[in-house]
Amino acid sequence: MADKRCDVLVIGSGPAGSIAALVLARAGVRVALVDKADFPREKACGDLIGPRGVQLLLDLGFDASKEPRVGDMVVVGASGSRVRLPAAPGRTYPGYAIVVQRSTFDAMLQRAAIEAGAEFIHGRASEVIGEGDRLAGFSLTPTTRIRADAIIGADGATSRVAEIAQLVDPGRVLWGFAVRTYCDEAVALPHIMLWTPKRREAFPGYGWAFPAGDGRANVGLGVGVLADRTAARRAARDLDAFLHHAARVGVLTRGASVRTPARALGAWLKMGLVGTTPARGRVLLVGDAAGLVNPLQGEGIAQAMGSGRAAAAAILAGVDRASDVYCAHISRTYAPYFSTTAPAHRALLHRPAVVAAVTRTLTAPAVGGAVAGGWSIMWNDLRDGAVPSVAAGVAATAAGLGRVLTSRSADRRWIRALSRRVEPASNESGW
Repeated sequence: MADKRCDVLVIGSGPAGSIAALVLARAGVRVALVDKADFPREKACGDLIGPRGVQLLLDLGFDASKEPRVGDMVVVGASGSRVRLPAAPGRTYPGYAIVVQRSTFDAMLQRAAIEAGAEFIHGRASEVIGEGDRLAGFSLTPTTRIRADAIIGADGATSRVAEIAQLVDPGRVLWGFAVRTYCDEAVALPHIMLWTPKRREAFPGYGWAFPAGDGRANVGLGVGVLADRTAARRAARDLDAFLHHAARVGVLTRGASVRTPARALGAWLKMGLVGTTPARGRVLLVGDAAGLVNPLQGEGIAQAMGSGRAAAAAILAGVDRASDVYCAHISRTYAPYFSTTAPAHRALLHRPAVVAAVTRTLTAPAVGGAVAGGWSIMWNDLRDGAVPSVAAGVAATAAGLGRVLTSRSADRRWIRALSRRVEPASNESGW
C-alpha cells in the first residue's frame, strides 16, 4: 500500500474544510483535501449565507456582489401574526445575507481551495493510521494511505474523525435534524415559521421558507431531538402537514408545487458545542463536526467557514500548539453565546406548552414590534460587532437574562469547563 505524505489532511470539503484548505494552501502548506462525494452535490440547507458569512467571504477575496441579497427576516407565529426582524449592519458585518444554492456554493469554495494548491482526493476515510498515541492519517482506498502532521475533521455532524479521536460524547450532544425541499413559488424575504400543530403545544423546532431564486422557495422543517436521534423521523413525517400550515398562514399558496428531482433532503445538525471537544493533540474539528451550529435557529455556514479559517490560522502559528490556540479561539468566539443558547434549547424542548406561550407573546404585534431589533441581533448571534443602539441594548438585556436563567445548567458548566481548560485566566466577558 502506497503512503502519501502532506502537512495537513482535511477530511471533508464542505465550507469548513474548503476554507481551511484554502487558507493553508495560500500560505504554501501541502494540503490534502478529501471528500467521499462528487461535486457539485446537493445538501439539505436553507441556502442563505448570513452577514458574518458574507463578511468572511469578502475578507478572503470572494466576489459576493453577483449573488441575490436579502435583508430583513419575517417571523410568523402559529396563528399567522408576523414580526419583521430588521437586518442592520454592524461594525464587523454587513446588513444583508446572500442566497446561494449549496451545490453551487460548496463547489465554488472547493474549486478555490484546489486552485490555491490543495490536492483534492476523492475517497472515504476508512482505516485509521496511528503513530504512537496520536491519529496520523487514514487509508482512503485499498491502495492509498495519507499521513499528515495535523488533521482537520470537517466531515459533518456525524464526524468519523471526531469519533476516532474520541472528541465527542454522543450522550451530551444536542442533535437536530432538518429536511428541505423546493417549491415553485417565489418569496421576497426569508420567513421563519413557528408552528403549533397541537393546541398549545409547539413543534420542537421551526420551519422556514427562504428565497431560492428563479421563482422558487427553499422550504424546510427542522426538529430538535437532543440525544434521541430516533426522533429525527418527525421532520420528514411532518413536512407535508407543515407545507399545508405554511399555506394556511399565507406564506405559500395552496397551489405551490414541490420541486423535483429531490422531493426532500435531510441532514443532521450538531448544535451548541455541547458534547464535543473542538481539538486535542494534532486533530482539530471544524464546522458541524465541532458542533458549531446556532441552537436557536440552526445556522451553521458562517461558523463553519469561520472555524475553518481559525483552524488553519492555528496550524500556521505552530502545529504543536495548534489545538490550544484553536480551542482558545472557539472559547472566545462561540462559547459565550452557546453557553446560554444551548441550555435554553435543551430546556425548551422539554416544555412545548411554554414555547407555545412564549412564541405567541413574541409574535403579538405590540410586543414583536418593540423587541424586533434586539430579537434579530440575539437570534442571529450578532451582538459582537453590533452598532450601539436601542436594539443592541435589548439584545444585551436578553443575553444577560439568559445567563441568569441558565447559570446552573449542566450545558453551561460543560462549555465553561472547556474554556477553563484552554484559557484559565481569560474569562473577561463574565459569561
